[in-house]
Amino acid sequence: MQYIAGTPDILPPALFADMGRYRYKVFVGKLGWQLQCRDELEYDEFDRDDTVYVVAQDEDGHVTGTARLLPTTRPYLLAKAFRPLWGGNELPESNRVWELSRFAAVDFKSAASPEIQASASHARDLFRRAVSVAREQGAGTLITVSPIGMERLLRASGFHSVRAGAPALHGEWPIVALKIDCEDIED
Repeated sequence: MQYIAGTPDILPPALFADMGRYRYKVFVGKLGWQLQCRDELEYDEFDRDDTVYVVAQDEDGHVTGTARLLPTTRPYLLAKAFRPLWGGNELPESNRVWELSRFAAVDFKSAASPEIQASASHARDLFRRAVSVAREQGAGTLITVSPIGMERLLRASGFHSVRAGAPALHGEWPIVALKIDCEDIED
């Protein structure tokens, strides 16, 4: 598995497009999210010049995972779309707090089902890599909105997370806002 990290101006254009197609397959195709997409590429207003991505590729160059990192000093997804999950507390706005969003680790070429893959080792490795990249950007804490299954995966993998508020349904999936201390996670 190979991991490539960087902003849109650093990632090769073909990889950036492959990532958009991959996100479309995961979030629109698999999860059924109602997102505004064009040409089967999943990008939104938070895919900006300052957004940092971590992309996992298999040995053939196919995208098998992605993570998006956003500084909370600029607009971010949780603050715009999922504020109630933060439990009424003031949302972070700090260089030391970054948001992790659009995290996915599904290998569409694998014979294993996506549900089994969600707990696969490359999901843990991608998460660990995303945390490492976030720390390089100055993050001490990551915040995220995730399905409750991701919270269980974090716990089972030895990562400590804290709920910021009560879970809620997003479509048919229960989701929760989490705070994750980057200092507790080894590279």
